[in-house]
Amino acid sequence: MKRFWLVFLVLALKQLSSWAQEVPRPAVDVELLVQELFAEQTDENAVAYEDLYETLLQYYRQPLDLNMATREELRGLWLLSEAQISALLQHIADNGRLLTLYELQAVPTFDMITIRRLLPFVTVQSLGQVGQKTWAERLRQAENHSLLLRYDRTVQERKGYTPPEGRSLTRYMGSPDKYLLRYRLSQPKDFSFGITAEKDAGEQFTWRSGQRQYGFDFYSFHAQLYDRGSFKTIAVGDYQLQFGQGLLLSSGLGVGKGSETITTVRRSQLGIRPHTSAMETNFFRGMGATHRWRRVHTTLFYSNRKVDATVNEEVEQEAEGLSEVGLAGSIQTSGLHRTPTELENRQRAREQVAGGDVTYRNPTQTLGIGLTALVTHYNINLQKRPEPYNQYTFSGRQNTGVGVHYSYLWQNFNFFGETARSDNGGVGTVNGLLASLSERVEMAFVYRYYARDFQSLYGNAFGESSRNQNEAGFYTGLKLKLSTRWQLTAFYDRFSFPWLRYRVDAPSDGQEYLLRLQFVPSKTTLLYVQFQEERKARNETVEGEALALVSETRAQRMLMLLDVSPLPSLRLRSRLQMSQFEQSGKVEKGYLMAQDATWERNKTRLSARYSLFDTDGYDARQYAPEQDVLFAFSIPVFTGQGTHVYFLAQQQLSRQLDMWFKLSHTHYRNQDTVSSGLEEIQGPRRTDVRLQIRYRF
Repeated sequence: MKRFWLVFLVLALKQLSSWAQEVPRPAVDVELLVQELFAEQTDENAVAYEDLYETLLQYYRQPLDLNMATREELRGLWLLSEAQISALLQHIADNGRLLTLYELQAVPTFDMITIRRLLPFVTVQSLGQVGQKTWAERLRQAENHSLLLRYDRTVQERKGYTPPEGRSLTRYMGSPDKYLLRYRLSQPKDFSFGITAEKDAGEQFTWRSGQRQYGFDFYSFHAQLYDRGSFKTIAVGDYQLQFGQGLLLSSGLGVGKGSETITTVRRSQLGIRPHTSAMETNFFRGMGATHRWRRVHTTLFYSNRKVDATVNEEVEQEAEGLSEVGLAGSIQTSGLHRTPTELENRQRAREQVAGGDVTYRNPTQTLGIGLTALVTHYNINLQKRPEPYNQYTFSGRQNTGVGVHYSYLWQNFNFFGETARSDNGGVGTVNGLLASLSERVEMAFVYRYYARDFQSLYGNAFGESSRNQNEAGFYTGLKLKLSTRWQLTAFYDRFSFPWLRYRVDAPSDGQEYLLRLQFVPSKTTLLYVQFQEERKARNETVEGEALALVSETRAQRMLMLLDVSPLPSLRLRSRLQMSQFEQSGKVEKGYLMAQDATWERNKTRLSARYSLFDTDGYDARQYAPEQDVLFAFSIPVFTGQGTHVYFLAQQQLSRQLDMWFKLSHTHYRNQDTVSSGLEEIQGPRRTDVRLQIRYRF
């Protein structure tokens, strides 16, 4: 009987699709996505939130056509389990193309939670929309053709903009204004062109061709074509690469451990993607192409770009006059060029990267086997600070990496992995299993071993640290759908580090676990409670001891969130966070409470937050994702005691023109200054203003 009603619903949807309206694509709820997908920021695990967010926005700007999507592309959304992907592909094979997103309700294993999370990033195109327009028509009628301008400024004056005084002479060279310009012309599965230009606060807006400065401090350009004859992708300009499990190539697409405990532990092979963010690191500049021959996809790429680097002047002087210049230094990744020193290090080294990937997939896309290789060359000798924990970090001019990767789907079990070797003989391997045991139970297992001397400059495979080096561990994830309204997710991760690490002067180990209970009583209400604990070692300074001791730390974090829409135009979100950090009996605690309200009607959208925070110190700091202007991303961190408020307004001024305005203000109690160094503000307050305009052609 159940199958009868399912078939009836599919047929009815197809029959009525000629007059049925398409499901409106909701705005992407960044705050909730961040809370579900991304790992929490730590000192040693610096999550590239902006890069990850930009990846999601690429799907939002160019939603994935479910009728054309491959299994790998569906995996890349991080939102579907292996069973759901199989069910969707089987549904299309049995019933033909999807005619509307409403039809997702008829796909087995698709519940309302899944569909609601999926809608901002997918679409369904009819046959008439595909491949029947000339090139000129497609350019004129591209779905995404827009120009975006953004302005940021902190109202209070920071030390970096004050006149030099006393022994502190270093100051920022530019104004405190930040500018961003973005131009995009793209059509999903067809082409993508774009230019991004940015000037950070403190940087100069100037024209000095001798120093390669042309107005803005940073420019990025990309041109990418899809499905041109036997070529799947042709890219010129700035791009990113993702192959295998990201052990060698994973620029910008790693998520890590989070409350989504299943789908985010496996990397998807997305190949070449345009670099569209304003991040000045973790991308390639040059050319790349993916060629298809039967079941074999071959990708070749070459990148040549200037990168920021500090240079040891003493080595430079000693090396003068030699046939091989002996400059030595380290790569800088902040992308900031505000002070004379930062400007001096701008684009000081040249990086060249060349490589490729060959992957075979069987006709049903259930088996994929590939080989990845790349060589990275610098024109200076890289050399980290001579600290013991840097003993196995890459040094020298050239590094080569070779690896093999696989993915095999058997029924609802997905086996995946990658093993690679670096130039010095170091080996890294990561292998996992995703299992959909039933419609209600999913599990994930991941084992990784990254030798202390394994060196991968563009790798970001699953792990505890941001670098795939000096780590071994076993991860277990669980997602249990207790009913249509209740869901339990959890993970447990046990890891060890055979060599020293930053702020850990001895081999160490640790463990981490997370529990989240989620309740969705209706389409307009969401409630969840989350608890997380992590134990790991860290240096501890003891008075009278010359050497730092290594002792265990324990960090506990709890989050309660209620999201409810009492009216169609009104949404309320309440957040309560607590944290506790303990080391050798010393305890720090932190609290944060926040209340959000969002009102939306016709062409106007207004959002606001009021929050209170109270922490004993930096180790109990509080991160709280908040809404921002479109394509921007904000996870402020709070220490001390005080209040934080923001107001965000969006107004559609005309069919082509949209405007956003955001004002945020933080008031610290019992503090005479805010921040430190050149960012220091005299007084207990900080106010930030952001204005953005988008014109759609």
